[in-house]
Amino acid sequence: MLGASVVSAAASDAFVLAGARTPRGKGSSKGALHGVSPVRLVADLLHTLSARCGQRAFDDVIVGCATQIDDQGANLARSAVLLAGLAVETPAVTINRFCASGLDAANITAARVRAGDVSLAIAGGVESVSRVQTFADRGALFTDPTVMAAAGTIHMGVAADLVATLEGFQREQLEAYALATRAKANRAPVSPSIVPVRDDAGRVLLDRDELAGYQPTAEELAALPPAFAELGASGQDAIAIARHPEARSIRHLHTRLTSPALADAAALVVIGDRAAAERTGLRPRARIVATATCAGDPVVMLTAGQVAIERALARANLRAVDVAVFEFAEAFAALCIALQRDLDLDHDRLNPNGGTIALGHAFGATGAILLLGAVDELERRGERYAVIAVSGAAGLGVATVIERV
Repeated sequence: MLGASVVSAAASDAFVLAGARTPRGKGSSKGALHGVSPVRLVADLLHTLSARCGQRAFDDVIVGCATQIDDQGANLARSAVLLAGLAVETPAVTINRFCASGLDAANITAARVRAGDVSLAIAGGVESVSRVQTFADRGALFTDPTVMAAAGTIHMGVAADLVATLEGFQREQLEAYALATRAKANRAPVSPSIVPVRDDAGRVLLDRDELAGYQPTAEELAALPPAFAELGASGQDAIAIARHPEARSIRHLHTRLTSPALADAAALVVIGDRAAAERTGLRPRARIVATATCAGDPVVMLTAGQVAIERALARANLRAVDVAVFEFAEAFAALCIALQRDLDLDHDRLNPNGGTIALGHAFGATGAILLLGAVDELERRGERYAVIAVSGAAGLGVATVIERV
């Protein structure tokens, strides 16, 4: 261990024992993972982790997924358990906290380990946006006029432009952030947590994040049209201004390259107590120190991840300066700039290997991908603490503080 933790240890500490993820494929019909079902993505990772643990039975499997319909419906987690050949006694559940689902799955599992409810479980998330499009479930938040009026439903991109307007950010700032995160992604090593995705014949379909490598110029970014101006003009700007009259008018600044790219991916972590580590022979890699789940303004929407970070740090009795790595889902550049400013983060600590703007956002999987990335980066640096956070639709936010062990 690295020494006494800020938060006192207990017999029921929850540890990250192992983890694996797929590469992130382009979230389109031309992406390398389009032909692979999301159930198969999860099942293959379950098979891999089962082999690493040396057992087929787990106390639970919790998988986050934001659009649970069609290929992602019918409790995908249970389907994947059966497809992977795990013990039929292994229960499983699929949860939805929008983009924060994968991280929430890990936090729920950690809480159950600490409570003594489970000893060894698997958590994470999946999303195949190329096969199941966003909003395909036609949920009330986006289709029921009563719910939409109560929530002030607007598109996430319009909400990001609202944040940029309220904060007084300039388009050049957003583009500078996007260029920086892509540069980090392009010089980063291939993630050690990646398990290549193969077809039925064993041929590798994808072994690294498919969107990595692209580096636009500042001139190319400046030439792009605003991505959400048309949506705003369709009536969504009016909704936003009615809720936030101080904005006066929405400045549409985000483009497709200062917004998160869409991706297909799955990611899972094995979480257990000390007894589980001893049973499996797995060395604990990180301890889950503190977590936070919060909600805020559903119109501004995407600021709750930062609030969750602040709450989780307070629960861990830590300050931002104590944390070596922040893995923050890049839900549009404006939110990242605000986080950098408010927590005084330099680029080396925030998304050190690039974020979802550069590498893709696989909704339900993103939180678990970031958690694995944080564990890997702490081990690479020999540092102690990391924070992972995701903002979700309708003003939801989830954060996790981990400690390398």
